[in-house]
Amino acid sequence: MSQQKTYTFDKNLQLKDAGLVAASAAAQVASADKILDLGAGRFDGVALVDLAACEVASGDESYHIELQFSNSATFASTNIVGPCVKLGDSTVNFGSADSPATGRIELPFNNEFFGTRYRYMRAYTRIAGTIATGINYTAFVAPQS
Repeated sequence: MSQQKTYTFDKNLQLKDAGLVAASAAAQVASADKILDLGAGRFDGVALVDLAACEVASGDESYHIELQFSNSATFASTNIVGPCVKLGDSTVNFGSADSPATGRIELPFNNEFFGTRYRYMRAYTRIAGTIATGINYTAFVAPQS
């Protein structure tokens, strides 16, 4: 059995705080959409998603937690989707079992795509299906050297 790696939490790199999500939306911290400024250079990191609950009672729930990048501080234009984790019911998430209710997911990333660096980053939850309670998770970024 492998040992889980530990990461240092920096509140300035928090992508989402606790709270149920039942409709597609940008992740929030303190009830406001959270956008991280990664700076002008290349940024290598890992997004840590701590899953607290994932409802799959209806049999058609789909939750995609996306890391999105942009050169617009408001995500008004020039957006790209980076790493994504697909959760939910196995009938709509090909090749997987129903998502566990809890656990940690690590999404390694960098902010360079096709030779272009994207300065801004956010998490976005894309939801489909018959949602009763939804998904609850927190997320933060840990820089990698």
